[in-house]
Amino acid sequence: MELRVAIYLKLILEHLIEPQMNRYQILGESYEDGPCTITSNKNSDSNLLSLDGLDNEVKVDGLPNNFRAHPLQLDPSGDSSNSIDGPDHIKSASSLHETKKANTGITHGACLTLTDHDRIRQFIQEFTFRGLLPHIEKTIRQLNDQLISRKGLSRSLFSATKKWFSGSKVPEKSINELKNTSGLLYPPEAPELQIRKMADLCFLVQHYDLAYSCYHTAKKDFLNDQAMLYAAGALEMAAVSAFLQPGAPRPYPAHYMDTAIQTYRDICKNMVLAERCVLLSAEILKSQSKYSEAAALLIRLTSEDSDLRSALLLEQAAHCFINMKSPMVRKYAFHMILAGHRFSKAGQKKHALRCYCQAMQVYKGKGWSLAEDHINFTIGRQSYTLRQLDNAVSAFRHILINESKQSAAQQGAFLREYLYVYKNVSQLSPDGPLPQLPLPYINSSATRVFFGHDRRPADGEKQAATHVSLDQEYDSESSQQWRELEEQVVAVVNRGVIPSNFHPTQYCLNSYSDNSRFPHAVVEEPITVEVAFRNPLKVPLLLTDLSLLWKFQPKDVSGRDNEEVKELVKGESEMIGTEVISEFLINSEESKVARLKLFPHHIGELHILGVLYNLGTIQGSVTVDGIGALPGCHTGKHSLSMSVRGRQDLEIQGPRLNNTKEEKTSIKYGPDRRLDPIITEEMPLLEVFFIHFPTGLLCGEIRKAYVEFVNVSKCPLTGLKVVSKRPEFFTFGGNTAVLTPLSPSASENCSAYKTVVTDSTSVCTALTSSASSVDFGIGTGSQPEVIPVPLPDTVLLPGASVQLPMWLRGPDEEGVHEINFLFYYESVKKQPKIRHRILRHTAVICTSRSLNVRATVCRSNSLEDEEGRGGNMLVFVDVENTNTSEAGVKEFHIVQVSSSSKHWKLQKSVNLSENKDAKLASREKGKFCFKAIRCKEEVASQSSERYTFADIIFGSEQIVSSASPCADFFYRSLSSELKKPQAQSSVHTEKQSVEDAMRLIQKCNEVDLNIVVLWKAYVVEDSKQLILEGQHHVVLRTIGKEAFSHPQKQEPPEMELLKFFRPENTTVSSRPSVEQLSNLIKTSLHYPESFNHPFHQKSLCLVPVTLLLSNCSKADVDVIVDLRHKTTSPEALEIHGSFTWLGQTQYKLQLKSQEIHSLQLKACFVHTGVYNLGTPRVFAKLSDQVTVFETSQQNSMPALIIINNV
Repeated sequence: MELRVAIYLKLILEHLIEPQMNRYQILGESYEDGPCTITSNKNSDSNLLSLDGLDNEVKVDGLPNNFRAHPLQLDPSGDSSNSIDGPDHIKSASSLHETKKANTGITHGACLTLTDHDRIRQFIQEFTFRGLLPHIEKTIRQLNDQLISRKGLSRSLFSATKKWFSGSKVPEKSINELKNTSGLLYPPEAPELQIRKMADLCFLVQHYDLAYSCYHTAKKDFLNDQAMLYAAGALEMAAVSAFLQPGAPRPYPAHYMDTAIQTYRDICKNMVLAERCVLLSAEILKSQSKYSEAAALLIRLTSEDSDLRSALLLEQAAHCFINMKSPMVRKYAFHMILAGHRFSKAGQKKHALRCYCQAMQVYKGKGWSLAEDHINFTIGRQSYTLRQLDNAVSAFRHILINESKQSAAQQGAFLREYLYVYKNVSQLSPDGPLPQLPLPYINSSATRVFFGHDRRPADGEKQAATHVSLDQEYDSESSQQWRELEEQVVAVVNRGVIPSNFHPTQYCLNSYSDNSRFPHAVVEEPITVEVAFRNPLKVPLLLTDLSLLWKFQPKDVSGRDNEEVKELVKGESEMIGTEVISEFLINSEESKVARLKLFPHHIGELHILGVLYNLGTIQGSVTVDGIGALPGCHTGKHSLSMSVRGRQDLEIQGPRLNNTKEEKTSIKYGPDRRLDPIITEEMPLLEVFFIHFPTGLLCGEIRKAYVEFVNVSKCPLTGLKVVSKRPEFFTFGGNTAVLTPLSPSASENCSAYKTVVTDSTSVCTALTSSASSVDFGIGTGSQPEVIPVPLPDTVLLPGASVQLPMWLRGPDEEGVHEINFLFYYESVKKQPKIRHRILRHTAVICTSRSLNVRATVCRSNSLEDEEGRGGNMLVFVDVENTNTSEAGVKEFHIVQVSSSSKHWKLQKSVNLSENKDAKLASREKGKFCFKAIRCKEEVASQSSERYTFADIIFGSEQIVSSASPCADFFYRSLSSELKKPQAQSSVHTEKQSVEDAMRLIQKCNEVDLNIVVLWKAYVVEDSKQLILEGQHHVVLRTIGKEAFSHPQKQEPPEMELLKFFRPENTTVSSRPSVEQLSNLIKTSLHYPESFNHPFHQKSLCLVPVTLLLSNCSKADVDVIVDLRHKTTSPEALEIHGSFTWLGQTQYKLQLKSQEIHSLQLKACFVHTGVYNLGTPRVFAKLSDQVTVFETSQQNSMPALIIINNV
């Protein structure tokens, strides 16, 4: 009690009598142990207050700033009744706070006047300087005199003369009276207590040096007497006095405090005094920046006896760790967690919540998921207990949204806690907006939007077009191909020009599509939104009543906003119909997509905001597909334990912009409007079905299928077209499809061709007909890939359907082929926003090997035909069966070989007799030779676009090659040739004449002849024999060059050295090749194969030889025939033999266009043998050109003659 009074008096002296401090300094100089000075060590730890979050509570206490200057200063408002004496005197923080708040509301001294203030100030001053201080001074002098007299005695006799110093009036004490559990109990007149009293008075007047000496002396006496309670108090005050000495003549004796604490705790069993000593020593150590020693001291006193005391000490230890020179953040957080736990056990919920929140700042974002889960769970529990429901929901939300490593049972407990707290929060404001739910995760960028109906499944032989669906994966190459097809057909519709406002149609929007523009949806057509969910927990999640959250702004027919209704968020089925999924189960750690539909019934602007659902858990472990019945079914598949209603928004970030310099140097994102469609007026909707559409074909096989077009909308459609990169694969037939009647056998065998029964005289002889490419929709000014669909009246009415035949031809290359069809159609009523619609279909065809056709053409040695015209040619066709019975094919029959050309036609078969069966088994090869003649001039001049078809049949039926589908596929195969650009004429006259001459020479080497080989294959399938039909095309362009029906592999070009110099700009005149010039003039020698001559009668044998010269070009040609032998090699002499030409050895003549000229020659032989007459050398040049084009004409084969002697 005396210590407390001394401390209060010390505070009064320090703060009220500060101007009179010099007097006490003078007073202290009279003492023997040294001067007594009053120092004010005002060390405050501002960082401590800011970190532990108690700065507001400190200010509530009403303490002035100067009262917090020194760590040892006490709260003047406290008294002995509020001190912590033990567990019985503990008060809650809330009641203490209310008491302080009530005290701060009372105003004291409001009725005092200034005169009263002056009188009170004068009274205090006179009381202090006239009464209190002289009394203290007198007492110190008396005690000091006693102490000096004691020091004069011997230290060895000090203990023996203790009775003399204590006075004669002190009675003797028995052992039971003098000792207790803590040591001796001294009477007030004991000399030891007098020394302690003097020390306290010196400490009061800030004479810390003398106070330390007195405490030190008293400590020794108490220890000698085993008065441990007094000794501990003396040690404590000695340490404090040493710390408060000015100038710090001696270091702070921390071991004194440690001994005092140990004595209070272990010997005296007084934890209250031990706590006081620990707090005092900790403040002293912290003022000296010895935070580590202070923390260790505080932690040492924690025990299981008092949770509140341990919590307070652990919290202070945590602040010591954070205030170190190198802050130990993790130790701070760990001890704050321990303090929060002890606060919670002591019932201090607010302090526990504060400690956990401060520790969470350290553990947050460090990847320590288990620690974060524990802290968040505790914060949630404490917040819920304190009715801070929003904080509780936030804490439990963080547990669920983090990647937790907890067990399934623990995660289930966390989820149930969250649902329970969340349900209580939602009950407080049932009419408020739905808050955001943390589970399940939604990958907003993976959201896909599909406009239109779902694809119908296949119904027997009836297969719907594949179009676009959410089941298809995005392919950038495929998307680019569809875009090119659409651009191609739009360009054809708009007369070769793509409109500037054209944008490709997008039915499925995803993260890879162009979402910068508002998409267009058609009224009464569903909008499907695919939302990607992911369950991060190890427990299943059950979503019930799952639907889309949207906002709609309707417009009238004219496009103006409806002023009556601006926003319709939900529940308006008249405007937008919403599909609800009753149950949607997501298993543990599963990613799953949900497809939600909206049905717009009115035009306007739709904004899809997010999803609505009830989040809950299920009782027991069940595994189902996750999608329950529709809202009409109230009986679910799962037993729902607890659920809450909430929402999640779909926030999609657009692509990052990287076009301008500003966008490259900053982070900017473009818009993504896939969830903001514009609902437009009704449009026609086409559905396409393929009937008997094959999946496997032989190469070149012809198959007939049917296509059904159905208009399922309420608007008529028109302008139906189909575009494909493979137009040679299919045809709808041309204008000649109905001109030729079907033969009975063709009907019985379900043949795809139009056939005609012929008589036996036409076998192996060509039957001719003609047709134009315009009849089959292919002209020079159109795109062969864009094919109009022949609808009746070009319009398909609402609800109407039409079936059209479609002929298919297997691609020439074996393997799997994906063929894309794009159907284009328009509305009869033009719409400003959607001008057209498209329908996609991808057909997958697997082709097997069938026949391989090779053909060559060469000039015939017979220069004149039956009609006396020149230029006959021979066509050699090799057909090989490359099929190895993979598809059950037994054999192939060549039923017909046809030709198609504007200038040539097949006349007859040369090597095949009437009774010959053109049958090819596996790996067999057949050779055919046909004679080709020129078409009549009047037929060729009628139309440059008309083709002459010649059919050579090997049976009793003729397949009309000029009708569908044979001619269709022939024209499709020529589509690449028709698209080649024409050569442009040169500007300069001289250069133009040279190029004209080159062109004339090249035409002599070119031939425009196409061969069509038609076949039948006999296939055994399921013990039944089927007949397959097909055709192969060979395009002959150059004389003597072999052509193939299947594309040949291109050999990679050879590597060339890179040249680093600029070549000289030298113009080299173009010169035709030797092969081209060799066909300018055709030569033919006519002579007897064997000649008999009597050499014994006449030594010279003269044989007449006729040399025919034919001009193959359409220009005048100068010809030089040289009969002189120029060869001097022995090999050539051995071959030619010794013969010579008689008469004129060189002829010069001019041949007109297509003219045939004959020269009569004579060969002279001197003995028998075999001779080669092909020695004449022929030179030719165009009449109006220089001799730069002269070259020798080479004979294709030797002309051998046998000379016999008779």
